[in-house]
Amino acid sequence: MPIPEFIVEIRKKIGHDLLWLPGVTGLVVDDAQRLLVVRRADNLQWTLVSGCLDPGEQPAVGIVREILEETGVTARAERVLAVDVTGQFAHANGDETVFMDVAFLCRATGGTARVNDDESVDVGWVSIDELPELPARHQAYVKQYLSGVEAAWFAE
Repeated sequence: MPIPEFIVEIRKKIGHDLLWLPGVTGLVVDDAQRLLVVRRADNLQWTLVSGCLDPGEQPAVGIVREILEETGVTARAERVLAVDVTGQFAHANGDETVFMDVAFLCRATGGTARVNDDESVDVGWVSIDELPELPARHQAYVKQYLSGVEAAWFAE
């Protein structure tokens, strides 16, 4: 996965030290109520679509961009599902990060699901009862969606 240029520049100054970053996740639903999932190239884990925001980028705009870039699917953000903080993560190159993640419920509006960049090795639509194992945080987002509660979830 390419590291965004703004992070490359920050890393020149701080090295591998912990970096707090803004992230977004999209729980993308189609008209058949299937969910869009991606299998990450770096660890082969199935996940919802996620990514890092560019400096100054609005979160809803960023997740729509990430969905298109990674999967070829066009979507619109409908509402915030959750706001969460990821655990601290050590990347293979030694960089330490924590993400403040805004998860959105998104509706697919067009395009064809496919591997659309080098961040994924597989992309597809799956029914709720056929979801592959997802990270716990993403499972919580699916549970929030299925609960029917429209208020955003956040830790207190």
